[in-house]
Amino acid sequence: MASSSRGVQTALQVVLAIAIIALTYFLYVSITAPYEAVERQRQITEDTRARMQQVRDAMIEHNRREGRFISTLDSLVMWLKTDSTMVASMDSLFGAGFSPDSLPFSPRTGSMFELAVNDTLRTPTYRLDDPDSDDYIGTVTGDVTQLNAASWE
Repeated sequence: MASSSRGVQTALQVVLAIAIIALTYFLYVSITAPYEAVERQRQITEDTRARMQQVRDAMIEHNRREGRFISTLDSLVMWLKTDSTMVASMDSLFGAGFSPDSLPFSPRTGSMFELAVNDTLRTPTYRLDDPDSDDYIGTVTGDVTQLNAASWE
C-alpha cells in the first residue's frame, strides 16, 4: 500500500512540475510578446522618420543647388540618380548602401510619402507627410519657421 501511494505521490509531483513549467512559459510569453510588439512598432517608426529625414535632406540639397523645391518625389529620385555631384556624394550624405529608389516609400507599409510644394509665397515651402501616421516635415502655410521642422522634433 505504501508503494502505491508513493507512486501516486511521484506521479502527482511530475504532473505539478509539468504544470508549473507550462504556466511559467505562458506567463513569460504573455509578458514579452506585447513588449516585442511595442519594440517592433518603435523601430518601424524610427525607420520611417529616418527615411523622411533623408527626403528632407535631399529636398534641402536640391533647393540649395537649384534655387527651388522639387515638386514630386519621383522627380527627386531622378535628380538624385542623374546629378553627378549627388551620385558622387550620396554615401556621405545618406549613408552607405543608400538606394534612391526607396526614398519616397514609407518603411511602415511601403506606401508613398505625400509631398506638397507651395511656391506661390515669397519663400517657397513644402510639406512631406507620412500617410500611415501623423508624422510630417515642413509646412505649406507660409510659416517659414516651420520650413524644415519635423512634427516629432
